[in-house]
Amino acid sequence: MNSPRSLSLTNCSFFVLLIILLVRLISLSLYPLMDTTEARYGEMARLMVETGNWLTPQFDYGVPFWGKPPLHTWMSAVGIKLLGISEFSVRLPHWLAAVAVLILVSYLAKRVQVSVLQLAILLTTTIVFYVSAGSVMTDMALTLGMTLAMVGFYLCWHGKYLWGYLGFVGLAIGLLAKGPVVLVLMVLAVGPWLIWQYGLIKPWRLLYTKVPLLSGFSLLLLLSLPWFLLAEQATPGFLHYFIVGEHWLRFVDSGWQGDLYGSAHDEVRGTIWLFFAVSALPWSLFIPRALWRLWRRDRGFDEATKFFICWMLSPLILFTFAGNILPAYVLPGIPGMGLLLVYAWRGETIPKLQAIALGVSGLLLLAVMILNLGPAKEKSDKWLLAQRAQGIATYYWLNSRFSSRFYSQGKAELLQGEQELAQVIKAPLYVVVSRDHLHDLTLFSECITAAETTEKSLLLCGK
Repeated sequence: MNSPRSLSLTNCSFFVLLIILLVRLISLSLYPLMDTTEARYGEMARLMVETGNWLTPQFDYGVPFWGKPPLHTWMSAVGIKLLGISEFSVRLPHWLAAVAVLILVSYLAKRVQVSVLQLAILLTTTIVFYVSAGSVMTDMALTLGMTLAMVGFYLCWHGKYLWGYLGFVGLAIGLLAKGPVVLVLMVLAVGPWLIWQYGLIKPWRLLYTKVPLLSGFSLLLLLSLPWFLLAEQATPGFLHYFIVGEHWLRFVDSGWQGDLYGSAHDEVRGTIWLFFAVSALPWSLFIPRALWRLWRRDRGFDEATKFFICWMLSPLILFTFAGNILPAYVLPGIPGMGLLLVYAWRGETIPKLQAIALGVSGLLLLAVMILNLGPAKEKSDKWLLAQRAQGIATYYWLNSRFSSRFYSQGKAELLQGEQELAQVIKAPLYVVVSRDHLHDLTLFSECITAAETTEKSLLLCGK
């Protein structure tokens, strides 16, 4: 029977978890989609709804996006379909995906007899998880797939056979979220764990008896392969670019120039470990102490500890030798880190857990306030477009950004030169121009500044 003090701590932990989840939920609508990542994927979702093309995500009208599968676009597009076009609608599905991750790891936490509430609080307030829980990116959808795959495998290995099929469903989710990388992550997590725990020979015999490999893999193909085949049929060349370019050349060539949709992220090999140390704050600071506690208590690492370590390290191992990386690439391993830390303090309370969690939540609100004081104006065109009078057409001079397309709902047209401007300036219009090209419009005395930032100006032109 639980003591009054234990019940009090449980209730307090529940309210802390509720607060940090609600803070992130409310924050979804408090800052604009910013270029390039969120605005790009948000605009792709808006295009999917507007054009009715739910098969192939589009980079622009009529331009297919081959860089990633469509799951993250489908998620945001469903949000737009149900709630209309807004920051909240495109971000909400990714927040819900984060909640689904919490539910899955909580189920596994009960299995290994650790505190579900402590795990949920810790995981939610890991910086990379808290930021990604509501960011319009591919990474939370991938993490959901990876988490279901890992939880499904672990439970299947320990006798819950049907969970093995759910694990393959998780791999299908990962394939539709980001592609074959989820298979590599799974192999890098499960393979070392099997060898570490059972040796070089024994685990492979056990694998075929404990896990529904053939039927599960068939389910995986049934759920994911049709989209890849239909996408190639709709836009020939997709599979070659996606598999060879995005999943091989991007990995081995840090200076890869074949990116059709931007530029590669050239980092020093091994930077992923630094990304993990920073992105997993504040809880990455607890990892050395957690490992020491586990080693000392169990006189070595038990089966569960080894599993959580391998899960946590799988994205770091994969991307150690890659140059084209981002901090969010560590996210699929963060649930493993959360389980490892809570397992190290099982039966106890993690030091300062609630205070640190509330502090992280407060820092998020502070970051949102800072963004809206200045950086959001430079990284998003929402503010400039909001200064326009109704009923006047808007154009972009020489180039446009994804945020401009999203917040104008695709109506802001692009002007490539003065001749095109001369043809449309007969009626009043707005022109958004970067400060570097502001001198290009000096010949048009009819243009006056309506609003400006340090990067761009909104000009009102024509009578």
